[in-house]
Amino acid sequence: MSSKQILFISNGHGEDNHTSHVIQTLRQLNPSIKMAAMPIVGEGKAYRSLDIPIIGPTQIMPSGGFFYMKRLYLLKDFQSGLIGLTWQQLQAVLQYAPNCDLIMSTGDFISQTFAYLTKRPFVSFISCLSALYEGRLRINPLLWHDLNSSRCLTVFTRDSYTAFDLQRQGIAKAQFGGIPALDRLVPTGKDLYLKPDVPAIALLPGSRMPEAARNFCLQLQLAIEIAKVMPSGLQFRAALVPNLMEQLGEIAQSQGWQLNQGILTYSPPGSSAEESPLVEVRCYSDAFSDIVYYSTLVIGMAGLAVDLAVAIGKPIIQIPGEGPQFTYQFAEAQTRLLGISAQTIGTKPATPEILKQAAKRVVETLQDSDYLAKCKENGPERFGPPGASERIARFLLNSLGETE
Repeated sequence: MSSKQILFISNGHGEDNHTSHVIQTLRQLNPSIKMAAMPIVGEGKAYRSLDIPIIGPTQIMPSGGFFYMKRLYLLKDFQSGLIGLTWQQLQAVLQYAPNCDLIMSTGDFISQTFAYLTKRPFVSFISCLSALYEGRLRINPLLWHDLNSSRCLTVFTRDSYTAFDLQRQGIAKAQFGGIPALDRLVPTGKDLYLKPDVPAIALLPGSRMPEAARNFCLQLQLAIEIAKVMPSGLQFRAALVPNLMEQLGEIAQSQGWQLNQGILTYSPPGSSAEESPLVEVRCYSDAFSDIVYYSTLVIGMAGLAVDLAVAIGKPIIQIPGEGPQFTYQFAEAQTRLLGISAQTIGTKPATPEILKQAAKRVVETLQDSDYLAKCKENGPERFGPPGASERIARFLLNSLGETE
């Protein structure tokens, strides 16, 4: 029985998610591999849900890891002990690493530098970086040093264009990895009560609370505006995290909706009880894959969830929120990453006027069959085929000299 051990280091919620899918596949291929993790941002829920030991301290910071969006967030993180926490995490990694045969680091220069400093061989997955943003990936000198070191066995990228770009820049070891979560984006058979031949709109407000709750309130307001423009022939399905599902009662009350067994309905003031509601939104905390898979269009205020929707050919309408993650700056960058599949309406947190514009764009998009066809081509072209978790897991096993 193998006693080989891997330490996973990641700095971001999306990075934790990517790594968790690699871990699941690794367990299937070789369950004897020992694994531990150090999530640098947040609590590492993706690891905890898989019972992966976490070797150092974790803490949720005010920015949620998105301090680069606004300097004020970074100041708040400093006040909450960011520097001390990061130092303690690094010490935990350096203390634990000598027991490990291999390190896998997922994220930007922070996680890669952690891995480099262990003096152990490591596999890099720069999942949050892409040359698609600007046509060329500009790497800071510290990350360039880490990736070019002999300790770094390979550099996996999220898209093939970035792998090619890095090879062109001199990092020959760069190779296409992909999006590991895409491997498990398959319908589970959840009954969404969808009417056939009626366009379905997915609402993806994100996963970080309390921002996700604010985003969802904006999306509900947008659903009302859409229903005013296109009152019949649409159905809404919301993919929510459990914490947000628990707040649906409060949200319904604050937004003027009615809630009944996970179904939100809205009737304009003055409507009679006999009249059908103007709009209905069915909410689920356990049907993300089904909702995204069967949707015609996605209203997205998230990162990885939107990437996954685009990867399988869905069109995205984005409206900026207050953040800290889903601001206009984030949405605009997302548009550059996702190409024609994503449309961002407004340049500031959504106002009633922006919501009206977004509603109009939703209807126009649903009626544009040529555009919808291009989205189905664009996603797979930008993100490549599924199989990332297996590609990466097999490389890890080979690096360890292990077989299945």
